[in-house]
Order: sequence, then structure tokens, then C-alpha cells
Amino acid sequence: MSTNPGEEKLFEIMYTTRAMRKLKSDPVPEGTLVKLIDAANRAASGSNAQGARWLIVRDQEQRNKIAAINKVAVDAYYEDQMTNMPELPHQDRAKRKRMFDAVKWQGDNLQDIPAIIYACYDFGMEVPAEMRAMGMLSTLPGVQNLLLAARAHGLGATLTTLGLSDRDAIREILGVPETVEVYAMIPVGYPMGNFGPVMRLPAEETICWDSWG
Repeated sequence: MSTNPGEEKLFEIMYTTRAMRKLKSDPVPEGTLVKLIDAANRAASGSNAQGARWLIVRDQEQRNKIAAINKVAVDAYYEDQMTNMPELPHQDRAKRKRMFDAVKWQGDNLQDIPAIIYACYDFGMEVPAEMRAMGMLSTLPGVQNLLLAARAHGLGATLTTLGLSDRDAIREILGVPETVEVYAMIPVGYPMGNFGPVMRLPAEETICWDSWG
């Protein structure tokens, strides 16, 4: 056990930052949302270009439109998982069903979640489709910072891409210009449940030293 309080707090936050999908409708203060983005912007940025951009949706009409598109994708995903759900070595079928039920709950209630954040990258110019994936590497580190910052502020959040299934419709709703790519959607709010340990494989089962296997 470390004797460094800062290290202990950091690891506590990392080890308890669950995907929190069931969120209350209570509004999140604007200042808190700004703090989440400020933390996100501290993450690594390729060539220090700092092109990551964050679109925060709070308007009810906008949330209604987004939720309708998201629900189509979530319902299809949920139905497929209920039909073909595998049992994994680290998660039995009952636990997986609870997880997918939470996904379904969020799909049914997204319009009531107070803040929906889109993680984007602004290239500053139109770029070929094959280059757009490059911006993801300068955006997703910020997403992880955002999730950790949300946990530190007692907020629940999760990264999802189901809401981007109809990209053209989402881009039109949000008014996203052609110079910008959208990579993830992060619903944020105060959780209905409790934070707790994130169950993951032991590090020893995921490491190879010097060569594969």
C-alpha cells in the first residue's frame, strides 16, 4: 500500500471509474462541465495540435432529437445481444445481461440525461476519409481524462458510439462542419447507483514481455 495520499486518491479514482449509464435528470452546473473539458484538454495531443473539440448538448429539443436516433441503434444492439449473448470467462451471462439492460435503459432515457458531450477533432480543413481516424488518437486520451474528472466530481459518465450510428443525421442536428470529425458520445449526469471497483483481468494475464507469447 502506498503511503502517498495523492497516489492513493488517483488510483482510487481510476479503479472505481465505472461506466455509469443510469443517470439522474438533475442538471450539472455549467462550471463543472467546463472543468471536465479543461481536464480533457490536458491529455496528450498529437504534434501538440490541440484540435480536440467538445460539443456539450443541454437543450431539451436537441436532446430529444439525439435520443431518437440513439434509441434505434441501441434497440437493435440490445436485441442482438439478447439473442446471441456469449458468456465470457470473466463475466457470466447474468452479469452481462445486467450490463446490457443498463445500455437499454440509457437508450430509453437519453433525452432526460442533462448533458451529452460529443468528443470531436477539428482538422481545420477538409480531409480525406482515410485520414479522419488519425484525429481519434488525439481525442480519446481526452475522453479518458474527462471520465476520470467526472468521477472525481461525483458524476457518472460512459463512452458510447451507438449514438453515432447515423452520422449524417447527428452531424446535421449538431451543425458539425466538414472540417470536424465526431468520435464519441459521453452522457454525463449524477448517477442513480453507486461507484465501485471496476472488475478487470489481472495485469499478468494481459502482458507479454519482449515478444508476443
